[in-house]
Amino acid sequence: MTTLEPQDATEGQEWGSPPVERGREVGGGYAAARLRLLQEKPPSGPERRTALARLTDEWLAALFAAAAPPKGVALVAVGGYGRAELSPRSDLDLLLLHDGSAPQEAVAALADRLWYPVWDLGIALDHSVRTPAQARATAAEDLKVQLGLLDARPLAGDTALAAALRSTVLADWRNQAVRRLPELAELCRDRAERAGELRFLLEPDLKEARGGLRDAQALRAVAASWLADAPRDGLDTARRRLLDARDALHLATGRATDRLALQEQDAVAAELGLLDADTLLREVYEAAGIVTYASDVTWREVGRVLKARSARPRLRTLLGGRAGERKQPVERTPLAEGVVEMDGEAVLALSARPERDPALPLRAAAAAAQHGLPLSPHAVRRLAATAKALPVPWPAEAREALVTLLGAGAPAVPVWEALEAEGLVTRLLPDWERVRHRPQRNPVHTWTVDRHLVETAVRAASLTRRVGRPDLLLVAALLHDIGKGWPGDHSVAGETIARDLAARIGFDRTDTATVATVVRHHLLLVETATRRDLDDPATVESVAAAVGTVGTLELLHALTEADALATGPAAWSAWRASLVADLVKRVTGVLAGEPLPDPEAAAPSAEQERLAVEALRTGEPVLALHTQGEQPLDPDEPEPVGVELVIALPDQPGVLPAVAGVLALHRLTVRAADLRAVELPAELGPGPGSVLVLDWRVAAEYGSLPQGHRLRADLLRALDGTLDIPARLAEREAAYPRRRGVQAPPPRVTVAPAESRLATVLEVRAQDAPGLLHRIGRALEGAAVRVRSAHVSTLGANAVDTLYVTRPDGSLLPDEEAVDLARTLEAALG
Repeated sequence: MTTLEPQDATEGQEWGSPPVERGREVGGGYAAARLRLLQEKPPSGPERRTALARLTDEWLAALFAAAAPPKGVALVAVGGYGRAELSPRSDLDLLLLHDGSAPQEAVAALADRLWYPVWDLGIALDHSVRTPAQARATAAEDLKVQLGLLDARPLAGDTALAAALRSTVLADWRNQAVRRLPELAELCRDRAERAGELRFLLEPDLKEARGGLRDAQALRAVAASWLADAPRDGLDTARRRLLDARDALHLATGRATDRLALQEQDAVAAELGLLDADTLLREVYEAAGIVTYASDVTWREVGRVLKARSARPRLRTLLGGRAGERKQPVERTPLAEGVVEMDGEAVLALSARPERDPALPLRAAAAAAQHGLPLSPHAVRRLAATAKALPVPWPAEAREALVTLLGAGAPAVPVWEALEAEGLVTRLLPDWERVRHRPQRNPVHTWTVDRHLVETAVRAASLTRRVGRPDLLLVAALLHDIGKGWPGDHSVAGETIARDLAARIGFDRTDTATVATVVRHHLLLVETATRRDLDDPATVESVAAAVGTVGTLELLHALTEADALATGPAAWSAWRASLVADLVKRVTGVLAGEPLPDPEAAAPSAEQERLAVEALRTGEPVLALHTQGEQPLDPDEPEPVGVELVIALPDQPGVLPAVAGVLALHRLTVRAADLRAVELPAELGPGPGSVLVLDWRVAAEYGSLPQGHRLRADLLRALDGTLDIPARLAEREAAYPRRRGVQAPPPRVTVAPAESRLATVLEVRAQDAPGLLHRIGRALEGAAVRVRSAHVSTLGANAVDTLYVTRPDGSLLPDEEAVDLARTLEAALG
């Protein structure tokens, strides 16, 4: 049990009244000594924080002595300074404590002579002047004040007065623990709601986020209450690592900040002597994970103790005497072989023998998750220390327990984290270590790689009734990104790792091959559906060839949805779901032997032909807007299905960039665009009989859709040159929000080999910005190529636009010409 008792003065420091000259000398040299200390290497660590606190102690003690303080006054450090944990830009938390015997004017003058030198040096100061009674009264009203006083440490003056206050505050804290600990728990929950979970944030707040320094301090306060204590293994090391990171952050930025911003991470890593920013984040995430797990266990124990205490008066009444006169037997409910429920936790039965039962860790985890119970930390620690390793391949019981654990859904997450905290996951799945706490730099991702894998399995658990082999779906979900710990394409690396792990888990050769295939192609459906032309037979045939069987396609479809839902709100939508479902339907037909329709033989729809005739007759654009069946859209839908916009106009140069530019000006997001030339008899209208029909799928960025007549009016102006689209879009782009200090990578344009028999396929990857498709259209217009279709996919700040282009006569571009076009487009976008 960790306790917080009154501390003595810093070792070797005398608290008598030193001469005034000594105070001036120490005070005058403090700034220079502080600067020298901060420039020493290593740049962080407990020794340096303690040395900085000691140096500050000496300076403040000299200031106190030089001010000729009255009797009955003490200068006290509280909070982080009280713990002697000063980071380079930490503020000083100081309490001027007096017993009330000195005149108020003398105490006020003393405070001025202490506070002003601190302010003069530009050091942030949190200060107060109170009597012990006032301090206790304030602490009773303000929990944060009481937490600060738990770490009170005398610096100068009447140390007995300061020690007495600290002892009294500790006694108050222990006496009031039943009332104050729920208040502290609520404070921690509110802070986590505001600041998020440190171990999953790309720009975490080292202090305020859940699992940060505030939570570590809360655990000390719980321990001081003597009501419960946190698991100690690794906690001090985790806390030190977070403090080291904050030290380095202060030095790298020169500011008193706790937010580890993206643009500062490389510099902070260098200050700490780490390889790179990813290494820094992994260390920070691991430390936060330890603090988070300790917090979960501790608050669960606090709840159990408080519940037991609240039940004692009722028990005393029921027993007709004092509590403790009759002892009730501890109730244990069997959950599985060797596993029982006790006090709301899954624990090991008295008869359990982990050293003889290698499947017990997975069986216990599965039983806990199935019943929605936490796995007792004592049980996990015992399993980690004594359980024998599973034979390879695993026995069927162990494999089934893993599947049961994953299939439990959301309750599996805390159980999995309990296994991870004691190293059992990496013992079961050795390749897990490479993805453990690995950050994902794409802001679309909510979780680290390891937590994303578990979350995907949780999402997949709700989809198991859609597939014939739920066990393969759950295991593939757990392993689909396992290759992210290796260089190169993570899907390729993941296929090999998944094959090995599936065999290790005990699947036969056929099932192992299926898991490996699903992991290899887990991005195939969503990338094909959103970036390729589904009317092109080559698209559907290539997916069918990769998948091979309807059963594998079924698994991929479910995994695609689970993976996207577990990625973040921007990764899945009704729009993407409809595209993937359409692709799956077409591939299912191919696998069943059904012929694909020839897109070249497809006639225009009746509406397209009607609009084309009207455009040819009037010589002007004609358009129609069709709201989808899902309208009105759910306001919580992150990426609405949107509307279909059909535009027909006489074929002429500049159509694609003009239409794309007008849509961008009206804040319409383009999802897909199909372009086709419709040949009509010349007698239907003046001029040539070729009409261009553009079928767009668009959605409003925000607000309502623009009216059709406004789109048509702006399109006419764009085509006749009276609307300067590039200038208008440049104004929009100048105001487009960008993350400061983050340089976007240059655009990249590649030629997709043998992707289509109908057109040359170009894939454009670039930073998303207003009018990106307009700029692409202008560049293609200048290259004298014809665009057959365009497919737009945006995730976060990154856009992936796929273009199907041909020569003006409809033939494919030769390889060399296609590469030149890609380079031209790259240069234009750059």
